[in-house]
Amino acid sequence: MSIFDNLNPSVSPAASSAKPEEGSFTFVFRALPESVDEMKSLPEASLDTPYKTAALTVCALCAYAVAPEIGKEMLNFLKGPAPLSPMEISFLNDRFRDGKHVPFSYFAGAAPQNNYTPSQPFTVTVFSNPYSFQNEGWATLHLNSGGADSPRQIKLRLKPSESKWYLSEQMIMVGVRTPVKDDPWA
Repeated sequence: MSIFDNLNPSVSPAASSAKPEEGSFTFVFRALPESVDEMKSLPEASLDTPYKTAALTVCALCAYAVAPEIGKEMLNFLKGPAPLSPMEISFLNDRFRDGKHVPFSYFAGAAPQNNYTPSQPFTVTVFSNPYSFQNEGWATLHLNSGGADSPRQIKLRLKPSESKWYLSEQMIMVGVRTPVKDDPWA
């Protein structure tokens, strides 16, 4: 027994060193959550894998597109102990000035030709690559958009004392191809 064993008994060595499974995970939502309570009632809200947190991030950004205060509550839930900063809120507000379609572009069936209208049920696939888990306790996962040629990233951080993965940074609210309805050249 070490003299440091009682220093932080809530953190088990297994929880802090476990590496998530690599691969591709698809999440299906019959409907998008319309409140933080609805989000918390979903099985993915356990946040026990970074893939679940990433999938819920897409849902939260969709909510932000139509109801910013509700989306902000959802994102703060996903960010855990580090809520959205004023700079992140300003960034999101700026991104949505060009339209509300970007987060919907990550669902299956959404494309510029159908104005990013996803197929239902809402299906999103989150995947890793060989570099996704380079740093212990961190994950950089990827999503494909129906309006972009290369995958976009979401960075997540493990809180070992809770065994939960929280949103650290999202790089998915960047430009995608213009929806046909807004494209004067279509």
